[in-house]
Order: sequence, then structure tokens, then C-alpha cells
Amino acid sequence: MESLLPLVIQLVSGAVGGNVAGKVLPNMNLGTLGNSIAGIVGGGLGGQILSTLLNTSVASNAGALDIGTIIQSVASGGVGGGVLLAVVSIVRKVLGK
Repeated sequence: MESLLPLVIQLVSGAVGGNVAGKVLPNMNLGTLGNSIAGIVGGGLGGQILSTLLNTSVASNAGALDIGTIIQSVASGGVGGGVLLAVVSIVRKVLGK
């Protein structure tokens, strides 16, 4: 169960990051549900990309869930959620024209 905790943190942080980005950038807002879905997917992807770049993994950090791992999960999830929301919003606007 502990090995899933960083992933859950990333997904929740992604949802929060997507909604924060939607509020800060109203022209990219997809609504609460759209922001949350884009954020969750972006949080999961962002966490995986960051752990690959930093050469760490959820499995290797499972036994040592420390404050650094939690901060990394929150940051990567939040940023990933916000970035994917922006990408989805831009693609949606381009295809809508």
C-alpha cells in the first residue's frame, strides 16, 4: 500500500494543479470536471516523467516515504496537472477554429 501513496499524492496534486491553473488562466479553463481530469492525467504523467529524469521510482521510494518524496510527488503532480491543462486547452482551441 505504501508504494501507491506517492502516486495517489501525484494524482491528487495534479487535480489541484489543474484547477488552480484553470482559475489563474481563465482563458484556459475547462470547467471543474475538465480541469480535474486533465490535472489527474497530467499529475500521473508528470510524476512518472520527473521520476525518470531524476532516476528515482515510486517502488524505490516506497520503503522510505520521507518529506522529500512527498514534496517531489506534490510538485511533479501539481506542475504536470497545470501543464497538461494548458496543452489540452490550446489543442482544443486550435481544433475548434
